[in-house]
Amino acid sequence: MTNSGTGSLRRSRYEYFVGLRYIRSHSSNRFISFISMISMLGIALGVAVLIVVLSVMNGFEEELRSRILSMTSHATVSGGDQGLDDWEGAIAVVAKDPRVRAAAPFIEGEAMLVGADQVSGVLIRGVVPVLEREVSAVADLLEKGSLADLQAGSYQIVLGSDLARHLETQVGDQVIMVVPRSRVTPVGVMPRQRRFRVSGIFHAGMYEYDRNQAFIHISDAARLYQLGERVSGVRLSIIDPLIAPEVVRDVAPRLDGAMYISDWTRSHANFFRSIQITKSMMFAILLLVMGVAAFNIVSTLVMVVRDKQGDISILRTMGARSLSVMKIFMVQGILIGILGTMGGLILGLLIAVNLEALIQGVEALLETDLLAADVYFIGDLPARVHVIDLIKICTTALGLSFLSTLYPAWRAARIQPAEVLRYE
Repeated sequence: MTNSGTGSLRRSRYEYFVGLRYIRSHSSNRFISFISMISMLGIALGVAVLIVVLSVMNGFEEELRSRILSMTSHATVSGGDQGLDDWEGAIAVVAKDPRVRAAAPFIEGEAMLVGADQVSGVLIRGVVPVLEREVSAVADLLEKGSLADLQAGSYQIVLGSDLARHLETQVGDQVIMVVPRSRVTPVGVMPRQRRFRVSGIFHAGMYEYDRNQAFIHISDAARLYQLGERVSGVRLSIIDPLIAPEVVRDVAPRLDGAMYISDWTRSHANFFRSIQITKSMMFAILLLVMGVAAFNIVSTLVMVVRDKQGDISILRTMGARSLSVMKIFMVQGILIGILGTMGGLILGLLIAVNLEALIQGVEALLETDLLAADVYFIGDLPARVHVIDLIKICTTALGLSFLSTLYPAWRAARIQPAEVLRYE
């Protein structure tokens, strides 16, 4: 039993030994070794590119979600055009739900801001500063000033950084707000307007908000939009943002009157849907790179089989089985795949981890902005590596490498020793 087991082990080892030896370069097969190296580099390149691309897409999605949730509420209950009368009672009702962390009233409307030389449309949000801290992170995003400076009747305003830059204003400057509400004057019907003092500037890192958003006190907004004691609605902060749709559907029927509900997954659904579609498309397209590399493995092994017909015939006459011959060439192809996959994994991780520094270096070298915030929503390129993506990519690469060995190994196993050795 011992001798039999040892012999079986040796027979198993020689297959791997021969397969490994065929990868090494010799005078007669340097071209084949070169093609093997190209195949290995092709797989490494495909794996690295997939890791970087999926990491960038993951980072973009997470960063976008984080910045959106820092400025918008998880869910909103509003009264439509008529507004919400008893917002304090509404907050008391929704706060009874254990899944709701906090709630705050708001007034939202469109306006036009007039600076010293520039004019811009803007979305105005009237807030209660103390309560707003509980449902958004805008207070933590202020570069200058404080959200607490927004006092009732003070007519102060907090602007986004890009909006302030466009209007050429700083903290302490004044802007004129014009709202789409008319008033009768001796010279006719005129739009309502009011002079505001800039008390703060925030930077959310997302162009949509930094360029188009401004905050004022809810009492000042009520006067400008002629809402009296009414508000536009109530914004909710949910303990788990992922269940926001479910929570807002549950709490809305408990309130009096017809209510309009919304949540962050609805208001920004197109962003996240497009990211998921792009990730799937990029994965499928970049698989072609590994597909080409896998085809090179087929070509390499076919040439090796033709080059080693004499060796194969000798092995067969010495008693090697067809399965053993297949294993020899499968070992060679799989090893190419393993080395290429490992090299691509290391290269991809190095690039993904240092991607932001690389982008900043390229921008400094070229003296240009490669990621304009008004085009790409955010001005940097975050990367987040997910283990599940690494497993998926490496498994796919190894699977393609394995499949690429089957046909050449099958051809090697079909070689007839008598026909080959007849001419040796």
